[in-house]
Amino acid sequence: MKVINYKDYNPSMGTLIDIRDPLSAKEKPFSNSTNIYYEKLLMNYKTLLDKNKRYYIICGKGKKSKEVVRILEFYGYDVVYVIN
Repeated sequence: MKVINYKDYNPSMGTLIDIRDPLSAKEKPFSNSTNIYYEKLLMNYKTLLDKNKRYYIICGKGKKSKEVVRILEFYGYDVVYVIN
C-alpha cells in the first residue's frame, strides 16, 4: 500500500478523493479534493474511476480510507492512502 501525508500532496500528482459523508466534507473540506462518499465510491468505482489514473484517498480518521485503498488496489486501481 502506497502512503503519503496530506501536507505532501500536490494536485499535479493525481486526484484527491475525500470519502467522508458530504456534510463532514463541506464543514471541513480538504483543499483540492473531490468528495465521493465511501459507499458511493465502492458501489460505483467502475464508472467513477479510470484504471489509467492515480487517485489519493483521504477521510477524517484514516480507517475508512485505508479500507477503500485496499479494496481498490485489489481491483487493480492505482490508489494512495493519504494520512491526514
